[in-house]
Amino acid sequence: MTLYKKLGLKILGLMIASTSYAIFAQQNEHSTLPPPRKLTSIQVKVAQANYQKYCSLCHGEDRQGHVNDHAPSLRSKSLFESGVPHAILRPMSYGRKGTAMGGYLDEVGGPMTLDETWDLTYWLFEQAGVERLRLSTNPVQGDVKRGEHVYQKNCATCHGTNGEGVTAPALGNQSALAHNTDEFIRHAIQNGRQDTPMPAFKDKLPAADIDNITAFLRSKASGWKLEKTVLKALPTPDKYVINQQGEDPNFKLTNGMYVSSDDLNSALNANKRMVLLDTRVPSVWQTAHIAGSIPFPYYADLDETVAGIPKDVQIIAYCSCPRAAAEHTINKLRKRGYTRTAVLWEGIFGWMKIGYPVMRGDIVGI
Repeated sequence: MTLYKKLGLKILGLMIASTSYAIFAQQNEHSTLPPPRKLTSIQVKVAQANYQKYCSLCHGEDRQGHVNDHAPSLRSKSLFESGVPHAILRPMSYGRKGTAMGGYLDEVGGPMTLDETWDLTYWLFEQAGVERLRLSTNPVQGDVKRGEHVYQKNCATCHGTNGEGVTAPALGNQSALAHNTDEFIRHAIQNGRQDTPMPAFKDKLPAADIDNITAFLRSKASGWKLEKTVLKALPTPDKYVINQQGEDPNFKLTNGMYVSSDDLNSALNANKRMVLLDTRVPSVWQTAHIAGSIPFPYYADLDETVAGIPKDVQIIAYCSCPRAAAEHTINKLRKRGYTRTAVLWEGIFGWMKIGYPVMRGDIVGI
C-alpha cells in the first residue's frame, strides 16, 4: 500500500470518527436559548398568587408535584430547560383532554387572561432556575413496534398500558402529543424528571430504544382531530337547586362525607331535590358535566359563589382527581355553616366509567 493510500485511509478514518462524535454530541448536548422576558415585581406577585390559587392544590405549594391526581412536578430541571414556553403554556391554557387538568384560559372558560397565563409560565421558569435548551423540531425516527415492546416493559407500570396514566402522567394524551415535539419527548425519557419518580433512561436503555419509544408515543397521535368546545351559558342562581319540588335524597354518607355514584344516580332518576357543584375549572364543566350541576371552582371566592345556594338543601360536590378539589370545597362550605354537604366518591371520571350520563358541550372541528 502506498504512503498516499495510507494517509488517505487515515484521514477518512478521522473524518468518520469526527462525524460520529458530532452526531453523538448533537444527541447529547444542546446549545442554549436566551431567557424569556423578565417579569416585573407586580407580575411576579400576581403570578405567585395565581399559582397558589389555581395550581397548588394538585401540584403542591412548593411546585413539588404529585399532591393530587399525579399532577407532575413543576420544578423539574429537564422540564423547564426543554419546555418553556409552549410546553407549559399550552396545557395550562387549554388543559389536557381526558385528564383532571382543565384549561385555565378565559377563552375556554377558565379564570385567567392570556397575559396572566404567560406571566405564570415565565414565573414557573424563573423559579426552576435553569437555562433553556435549543431542542430540534425534527421528527425522531424509530421502530414503532420495537418502541411499543420497550414501552410496555419499562414504562407501562406507571404510565399505563395504553398511555392512560396510572401513577404518572398520561403519555397517550393526544393534546400533549400534539403540542410537544419529538425532541421534547425524547429529552424527558433520556433525562427523567427531577423531583419525581421518573428516572433518566439514558443509562438504562440504548439510544436507539429511546428513539423507538419516542416514535411509538408519537404514533398514538395519528388521526387525531383538533376540536373546539362551543361555550354554554352558565346557570343562573334560580337554576342552582334541581328538582325544586322534589323530596330530600336522605343520603347515608360514608365517613360523614361521601356519596356513591350509584346513590347519586338513583337520586337524580327519582327527581330528588339537591344542588350539584362541579368544583373543577369551568372550562372542563363546559366539556362534560353531570346534568344540573353548576360550575363552582375550588379556587373561587365563596362570598360570590355561595349566593343563591340555600343551607337547607343537600349539596353534592364532585371533581376529577377524584376528590381533592371537591373535598377542599366542601370543607370550606362546612366552615360557613353548610352542613348538608357531601362529596361524590368516584369523581366524574369514575361516574362516566360506570356508565352514568353527562352533558357534553357542543363540539366543532377546527
